[in-house]
Amino acid sequence: MTLYGKEHVDRYEATGGEEGYYWRNGTTILLLHTKGRKSGKDHTHPLIFRERDGAYLIVASKGGAPEAPEWYLNLQANPETTIQVKDQKIDVVARDAGPDEKRDLWTYMTEVWPDYDEYQKKTDRDIPVVVLEPAA
Repeated sequence: MTLYGKEHVDRYEATGGEEGYYWRNGTTILLLHTKGRKSGKDHTHPLIFRERDGAYLIVASKGGAPEAPEWYLNLQANPETTIQVKDQKIDVVARDAGPDEKRDLWTYMTEVWPDYDEYQKKTDRDIPVVVLEPAA
């Protein structure tokens, strides 16, 4: 079964990631918690991720849309947040990968989700790789 959206979040949370951690084509999913920059409401987003050097990497692609995903804009307003990886909740601080760093991290992310390259071709927006580093 392939989960999406709220159903994905609900199953992931209810099962501690037993359902929803592994997704399509062997990708892994974390839950990103954000606070709405305008509404102040809490939001949870299931996102493809990879871990590298103790940080968690996600891509703000929105399928190649011209505008960034809302979760990304919320992270820019409040970079201190929480993620859930399986049954573990981790406090993190978000930042965009710098230009030199991004080249390598982009390749690392497209190894598991090659569609990111297609998404980048669809938009003039430079799609960010977001680095979620555990809070000190």
